[in-house]
Amino acid sequence: MPSTQWREVFLPDEENRHAQQVHVFSELQRKHLKKHGPGRALHRNQVAALKAALVVEEGLPDHARQGIFAAPAVFEAHVRLSNGNFSVDRAPDIRGFAIKVLGASTPTSTDVEQNFTLVSQETLKVSGSADVVGIVELSTSAPGSALRKAAMKPGLTRRAVANFRDMVQPFSGFATHDFFSIMPITFGDYAARLKLCAASTTINNEARKDLAADLYARLSDGDLEFLFQAQFFEDERRTPIEDSSTRWDAPWLTVARLRLPRQAPDQALAEAVEKSSFNPWIAAKEHRPLGELMRARQAAYELSWRNRDATA
Repeated sequence: MPSTQWREVFLPDEENRHAQQVHVFSELQRKHLKKHGPGRALHRNQVAALKAALVVEEGLPDHARQGIFAAPAVFEAHVRLSNGNFSVDRAPDIRGFAIKVLGASTPTSTDVEQNFTLVSQETLKVSGSADVVGIVELSTSAPGSALRKAAMKPGLTRRAVANFRDMVQPFSGFATHDFFSIMPITFGDYAARLKLCAASTTINNEARKDLAADLYARLSDGDLEFLFQAQFFEDERRTPIEDSSTRWDAPWLTVARLRLPRQAPDQALAEAVEKSSFNPWIAAKEHRPLGELMRARQAAYELSWRNRDATA
């Protein structure tokens, strides 16, 4: 059964560590700025911007009726779909599915903006934020420098390779792939990981050549509906809060449905979404992110936002 006995682990001098780590992402953003112009440090390649609705399920159990899921409702939302890199659509990558729920309400507040950020992998094979920074440094370094760093940190290199193996798994498209939060968020006094289940099982073998074209072709035919699910913490052995590399051993519960209505590309919406911040720390107090990895991301998001419109 879901439990409220979860705990976060705070590292010694964690805040200073995170402040130092963000400079790696700042340098990455600076390099992108010189080559591509202003924008995000990560997931700069926006594939699509979409109108959506988050429809909260009826009859949820008590532990799931928390925050914006406390009662059946329909909330307006915007969706940003992205590639992690600037590479072509068919290249190995971590895809992003970010949701911004607008004007939601909770038992304690109204007009809440709730952000959910999900990716195309269920797990991330790292031991914490320091590994993430190390992998980013390896992937963005010149070949000679990358080899020297790899030789000095064989454990990190093994984890980088393991994550790349996950990335090269076939990606069939944004409508036909599942997306995950990797790290949990709070559900009131509970904690849960999140999953967005594929809206369709009909695979288009040409989708990887142009992910946006595949998605908008589907949306020209009709609406798409994704199941929005939560997987609740039960105990530290089977559902570890801090371990992003482990698949949780607990059932998934559908708490809402994300509906993408029939629509065509909208340039004004695309520009508005591109200018927005899809930050998981923009959240109702009942749904804050959990874990050291997410606390490190908070610092990185803040710096990325400040630097987004900088000039070279």
